[in-house]
Amino acid sequence: MIHNKKWLVGGVAALSLLSAQVGAAVSAGEAARLGNDLTPFGSVKEGNASGTIPAWTGGITKPPAGYGGSGDFHPNPYPDDKVLFTIDAKNVDIYGDHLTDGVKSLISTYPTTFRVPVYQTRRSHSVPDRVAKNTKENATSATIVGEGAGIAGAFGGYPFPILSGDDKQKAYQVIWNHLVRWRGVSITRRSSEVAVQQNGDYTLVTSQQEAFFNYYNPEGDESSLDNIIFYYLSFTLSPPRLAGGAILVHETLNQIKNPRYGWGYNAGQRRVRRAPNLGYDSPIAAADNLRTADDTDIFNGALDRYNWTYEGMREIYIPYNNYAIAQKGLPYSEILGVSHVNPDLMRWELHRVHVVEATLKDGARHIYAKRRFYVDEDSWNTVLLDQYDGRGELWRVSMGVLKNFYELPGVWTTLEVFHDLQARRYHVQGLDTEEPTTRVFTDDVPNKRYFSPASLRRRSVR
Repeated sequence: MIHNKKWLVGGVAALSLLSAQVGAAVSAGEAARLGNDLTPFGSVKEGNASGTIPAWTGGITKPPAGYGGSGDFHPNPYPDDKVLFTIDAKNVDIYGDHLTDGVKSLISTYPTTFRVPVYQTRRSHSVPDRVAKNTKENATSATIVGEGAGIAGAFGGYPFPILSGDDKQKAYQVIWNHLVRWRGVSITRRSSEVAVQQNGDYTLVTSQQEAFFNYYNPEGDESSLDNIIFYYLSFTLSPPRLAGGAILVHETLNQIKNPRYGWGYNAGQRRVRRAPNLGYDSPIAAADNLRTADDTDIFNGALDRYNWTYEGMREIYIPYNNYAIAQKGLPYSEILGVSHVNPDLMRWELHRVHVVEATLKDGARHIYAKRRFYVDEDSWNTVLLDQYDGRGELWRVSMGVLKNFYELPGVWTTLEVFHDLQARRYHVQGLDTEEPTTRVFTDDVPNKRYFSPASLRRRSVR
């Protein structure tokens, strides 16, 4: 049985939290639309009226010829696709209705270099049968707990494939679909991040990362979550000033009930310490303060400091099916331009997105006063995010560079890019084309002691 209906988040009996649940699940009749006029993950199966967005016909379910399996770099499944047109400073007004304010600002900030090469739209997202099955069950049982503090009645699939309720409830549902979106079971990767200075200089920060997505544990169910969505370990390998450090995160499902658990290992002191500030707008040293803790993964963490509103759906040009920028052996120097990544390596497509706005609550603290999310209708990835300062000026633009990972299968970010328009600098996560392998996905379920603070110290001192 997929769900244990007697239990809610963290194994708390349903009756004890019933009053905290809001946002009713949809009916069985509505859920029956999944796999019919809706995709198994809740997006509209039909294309748009003009034909510029095609119907979803199943996505990528098997890799193209030449793919060697998990850890191998992904060959381009669309090698014959050509650029249809390019949006730049000369014609941006023509396409403005299909661009976010953030992308338009990038074009105006870097008018001679930033451009948007547009390709044929390919709806490549897909999920395994078990995720589709769980998603359909979640549709009739998942609810929001409190003011977006958590979710209940969901496991192993998107919790809210069909949005319901008022605009606040729909906003919570979209963001929770992003937070627990399908990214596999276990992953290991070695990659680098960089903060690129105004003159184009950068220093690689390389780390080994491991994650176990407990929410998708094939051996578990909702009652066994213990309020943990995923476990994450990262060991810094270089540069020397940071090498030897490590962080461990237990990401909680209800961060108001139990805030994120975080620990850091200091190589100089050879000690593991709690990291209580690893959340919200805490600065990230490896990003040279161009990324906050909750910028990671485009957005993560608790929703409680903002008022949330669902603004509907739009057709927007977004980074999608980006295989050229993720090919084995591609030098980082070819990816990283002075002011932004190389636009000739990028692919943009027209897709439908959910738009959600978050405005800072009175009395709450965060460096971003407003955030506008653009969430891919198929994969539920937040693909573009515009972030505003306290004066109401657009400050930072986050970008998830998407592609289908065949071994999942499913669409996720191959790179994450964070632009600071005021500082005219940017930060990139996920660089691995100079590594011998890319991400390795497995369905292995580790012993959870592997992600304990004691294990963090033992593994760090080796």
